[in-house]
Amino acid sequence: MKEKSSYFLSVAPSSLLETQNSHFHYFLTLLVLCVASALLCRFRLLRRSIFSTNRRTSNTDKTNRLAEENEQLPLHLPPSPPSFPLLGHLHHLFPSSALYKSFHHLATQYGPLVYLRLGTSTLLLVSSSSMASEIFKAHDVAFASRPKFAYADKILYGPLSFINAPYGDYWRFLKKLCVTELLGPRQVNRSCAIRTQELHSFLQRMIDHAKTSMVIDLGAELVKLTNNVICRTTMSTTQAGEVRELLKQSFELAGKLYIGQMLGPFKSLILWLYGRRVTDLNNKFDQLLEKILKEHEQDKSDDYNEEINMKSGGEFTSYSSTDDEIRGYGKDMMDILLEIHKDGNAPVRITRGNIKAFFTDLIIAGTDSSSQTMQWVIAELINHPNILKKAREEIEEVVGGTRLVEESDIPRLPYLQAVVKETLRLHPTGPVTTRVCCQSCKIQGYDIPETTPVAVNLYSIMRDPDTWEEPDEFRPERFLGLGNAEDGKSVGFGSKGESLSFIPFGAGRRGCPGTLFALTLMNSVIAATIQCFDWKIGSTKVDMQPGSGMSLAMAHPLKCLPVVVYDPFNVHSN
Repeated sequence: MKEKSSYFLSVAPSSLLETQNSHFHYFLTLLVLCVASALLCRFRLLRRSIFSTNRRTSNTDKTNRLAEENEQLPLHLPPSPPSFPLLGHLHHLFPSSALYKSFHHLATQYGPLVYLRLGTSTLLLVSSSSMASEIFKAHDVAFASRPKFAYADKILYGPLSFINAPYGDYWRFLKKLCVTELLGPRQVNRSCAIRTQELHSFLQRMIDHAKTSMVIDLGAELVKLTNNVICRTTMSTTQAGEVRELLKQSFELAGKLYIGQMLGPFKSLILWLYGRRVTDLNNKFDQLLEKILKEHEQDKSDDYNEEINMKSGGEFTSYSSTDDEIRGYGKDMMDILLEIHKDGNAPVRITRGNIKAFFTDLIIAGTDSSSQTMQWVIAELINHPNILKKAREEIEEVVGGTRLVEESDIPRLPYLQAVVKETLRLHPTGPVTTRVCCQSCKIQGYDIPETTPVAVNLYSIMRDPDTWEEPDEFRPERFLGLGNAEDGKSVGFGSKGESLSFIPFGAGRRGCPGTLFALTLMNSVIAATIQCFDWKIGSTKVDMQPGSGMSLAMAHPLKCLPVVVYDPFNVHSN
């Protein structure tokens, strides 16, 4: 699950980001007209104010005013490219349909720290690991919050979102809860059975398609798998399809609202156009989550009554959380949050709305990011059969030919893990992550004003030729300390004490708390697909062109025919 910025910016799935691109030209034209109108009105008001001012200002007043101006020294801002009136630097962002590529182009021309003016807004662009260290380490507290999206409070549970909550007691409490309980090693281990069941269902569907020679949309199948795992793990619900459909509608609406916020004083027009649809969608989604919440509360009530009956019969034995897993009905994430919600002594109050917002965040962040990454992995393996062969041989050496690879095997499969890491380096599904400067500070001698939004271009950082040898090549060996990449050093995920040259999940306080969950799922799914299938496509190579917008989704669906090389459900036929 990737790190997020504004509610539907850095975590926005590809459907939202494609919507943004499709409406771009319309809104850009409207933006220019609106900004010009606003500036014209402002000029007229300023002119009227000037002529109404008393022209007989005393020499003393003039002297005092000049003294005050001299006290306010100009800020030493980072470098900026040439700009246009009204638009500022907006024209630099649209040579490419992908925003992260436009950012990358700016960095190659003007350096790793660039100050941009986008209409009436500003943006600090960060594009190197050393500058990222300034944001995520040296000044982590100053950049511990995220920019506010103008209509974040309109879509779903925006104002209650954990992802976009300002840095403070509430955010720190939930982050600690994520790390220790909700998304930590204990909960990930507890949900192993769910991932295994859903993986088996996925593999069986692929085998059935192979038997009928049916070409599949692999991306859609991976979305279904990931969504099922997340919904069952977080809420123990099988209503993943209904959740997925409502979220798809919310992505489309959020794309329109996000672009509409650039219209300045006319942005309320967008809400007028889509306000009813937003309200209807919010109500439907809230009714669904409220139903799931009540089912959990009823289940817990039934468990309590059963416990009392067992006690009265003398057969009850108290059990811990570890025993829950053995008994088959351990707590899921929603159970844990409901307990905190009802605990009057909890350090932070958690409302039902907070619980709903949290699970919305998890589903949005986790589904598309993990499924897109797995799609990229398989595409790279199809295009690099020698790497696929090497990964399969590693699995056969560790697992043998009589059983399916399991999660417990992953630590003994370093090359498989390197394949996934190299894919995350080349194709981070959230190529840009955002922050906002909450305290004025200096970076490399430059002044960064308070409230300045920051965009850290992970795409540029993880393709920096000063850090990575042949950065555009798919070479998993660089993560094993083999070859010449990284001077022979193994590369880990950016964290304390490590270089920030590899940060697909972000870094610092706002680094993705679901990294362990995502990697556990992706490694096990990719290992199983490598062991069980080859893939036939309509051409010799998969088209690796990324889509437009801000995500790094594939531009074209990965449609292929699975070819079974190992059937784990019919071992004797292999």
